[in-house]
Amino acid sequence: MSVPFPDTASDDGTEARLLAEAAPGDNAPALSVSQLSAAIKRTVEDGFARVRVRGELSGAKRAASGHFYAALKDDNALIDMVMWKGQAGRLAFRPEDGIEVIATGKLTTYPGRSKYQLVVDTLEVAGEGALMLLFEKLKARLGAEGLFDRERKYDRLPYLPRTIGVVTSPTGAVIRDILHRLADRCPTHVIVWPVLVQGDGAAAQVASAIRGFDAIAPGGPVPRPDLVIVARGGGSIEDLWAFNEEVVVRAIADCRIPTISAVGHETDVTLADYAADVRAPTPTAAAEMAVPVRAELMSQLATWNGRVIGAANRHQRLAGGRLTALARHLPKREALYAPQRQRLDDAGERLDRSQRHRLTMISERLAARGAALRPALLARRWDRDRAQLDGLGRLLTSLDPRALLSRGYAMVRDGGGAIVTSAGKAKDAGHLRLQFADGEVPVHVSGSDAPPPAPKPQRKPPLAEPKRGQGELF
Repeated sequence: MSVPFPDTASDDGTEARLLAEAAPGDNAPALSVSQLSAAIKRTVEDGFARVRVRGELSGAKRAASGHFYAALKDDNALIDMVMWKGQAGRLAFRPEDGIEVIATGKLTTYPGRSKYQLVVDTLEVAGEGALMLLFEKLKARLGAEGLFDRERKYDRLPYLPRTIGVVTSPTGAVIRDILHRLADRCPTHVIVWPVLVQGDGAAAQVASAIRGFDAIAPGGPVPRPDLVIVARGGGSIEDLWAFNEEVVVRAIADCRIPTISAVGHETDVTLADYAADVRAPTPTAAAEMAVPVRAELMSQLATWNGRVIGAANRHQRLAGGRLTALARHLPKREALYAPQRQRLDDAGERLDRSQRHRLTMISERLAARGAALRPALLARRWDRDRAQLDGLGRLLTSLDPRALLSRGYAMVRDGGGAIVTSAGKAKDAGHLRLQFADGEVPVHVSGSDAPPPAPKPQRKPPLAEPKRGQGELF
């Protein structure tokens, strides 16, 4: 591919003078090859300093240096072209063979090969038909990779997203329409990632925003969106072309967050629509798809609540009616108790005199033993036991660790509740609990990375079982 050679023509007009002096015949002054090439170069550049050429790309390739080389051709001719790295990096589309384009630049020559070529400043697709051809070629290539397959997409959008990320221009009607529609239906948290939606660098910014939302970690300072909306207003196919770029399509296809594509009007279709989980005909429709109507939810909940209360009341009335019906068939309490009372009376009458005499003797013997009791002896034993019990109480009080805690001491326990008695065990434990008289304080031992263990729940003491039997009489 041709590269322009530096202009070697001198400013003193030597080449022009020599050409003017050249005349047929053997006495004509001889020009060097470089002089002739320089003169041709100057003539070509002066005559074609700024041209716009329409043709079909052929042999398109991008060198490792970033420069773009190709040829423009039609049915009868072909001309080489070159686009330097700075201009080639700002192309709004990916140039490929067979695309009809309009190239704007200047014509120059490359003396090293005696060729002329077009140094292009701007390159644009020639007309909507050429763009549609490029669209279909890119769609077929990305579709063959499976980027548009249904299996890659989410079956449904989150029903009630807490956070919605919006990739669009921060100015204009699109973001206002989305925010207004969300506020009307169901207010939610919205994060706007501002981007260019048209022109140089728009595709790169849109792709970066989508990947940026996808990279937000859950639980961080910035909430991770539950849903992403990629939106832009209507326009021509050239205006919407950023959303047909491969970098945008791949970003949407790789996004792990459910994505709605809302680019243009209902009749506008972009490759972003094929890659997204859901396509919305307009940005406003995307907001309607994103959240339900809060008023309708409240009404539905009220309806369900009324049905639940009504069902509970009906069940209660039916149960009460069945209980009343069953109660009518139960016998009266007096009828149930009467036979038992009669049997008790019969049993009392059947007690013979010997049994009654025996009960009398037991009563008399019990009264005699009770009279033999000496209250003074019981009182002395009571005083002795009370003194012993008081001594044990004072000893218990002196040994109570809580009494020490009230004097400024602290009890050290590990995460499991065991008492720590040495500095080595404290370092190994990592996390400790200091017991003071009025409560506990958790501490972390420096140099230990162990997370503090959750405190064990304190079990309630079991209820004391009631004593059985009559117990002692004295």
